[in-house]
Amino acid sequence: MRCKFCEKPAFIKLHYPRMYLCPEHFTEYFERKVKRTIERYKLLKPDERVLVVVSGGKDSAVTAYVLKKLGYDIECLHINLGIGEYSEKSEEYSKKQCEALGVPLHIVRVKELLGHGIGEVKTRRPTCSYCGLTKRYIFNKFAYDNGFDAVATGHNLDDEASFIFSNLMHWNTQYLAKQGPLIPGEGKFVKKIKPLYELTEREVVAYALANGIEYHIEECPHARGATTLEFKEVLNEMEEKRPGTKINFVKGYLRKKHIFEAELEEVELRECKVCGMPSNGEVCSFCRFWYLEEPLDFRVRKD
Repeated sequence: MRCKFCEKPAFIKLHYPRMYLCPEHFTEYFERKVKRTIERYKLLKPDERVLVVVSGGKDSAVTAYVLKKLGYDIECLHINLGIGEYSEKSEEYSKKQCEALGVPLHIVRVKELLGHGIGEVKTRRPTCSYCGLTKRYIFNKFAYDNGFDAVATGHNLDDEASFIFSNLMHWNTQYLAKQGPLIPGEGKFVKKIKPLYELTEREVVAYALANGIEYHIEECPHARGATTLEFKEVLNEMEEKRPGTKINFVKGYLRKKHIFEAELEEVELRECKVCGMPSNGEVCSFCRFWYLEEPLDFRVRKD
């Protein structure tokens, strides 16, 4: 098959919209969608400093690559989770990706910082749950301590669709009320953005291949058996039968999101007495989980 816009051999067949594209025209298509997502949801202003959270995987690597190519002022943060060889490889790939882009990379190692890696803590709490808590706290505080205007993550359309599906199945309205491509900043919460919000995982993989972006393909050992993976499989089957299912599902959710927002509970945030970050109680959930007695300082020294 040939590219829709030229006579070169097709590199990818898109199912929605239906068309064949060569590497060059697919790259243009992908970058145009990211640019349109940023503009449509008002994710960024041209002069804002962006902290891209990179894991070494495809999604965050592509996010950093495209934002840099579009001219945004980015730096990257890698959180080494202390999960043995998996985390060491993740850090290596993050370094390679940032060196190729010529952007600064900051590294926070959980085991050095908190004494234990993810999966080494004795707790009844699910590993993925406290891992998420830890990552969200670290990248937000790092961004706040160093004056970034936004934190960009590599969540793609498949991630968002499965998250919405999962929370609808369990009627977690508090979570459904707060999701989307943009989570506005407030106080010490730095705004969070998802530039790949309308692009599928398949498209992200194709973009990485078309542009020679190396990434870590190994899955986190703690993610195996996660229910979100099961929801992704269900959505993939539906997408196969009816192309456009995922994007229509997510856009439908955004149109009806106000229904869930009406159920948000009014919570008066206070400052955590340990770290000074926003908290529902005297001590924030991060400091309480890790039993911190003094605040972590992520400020980067500029000599």
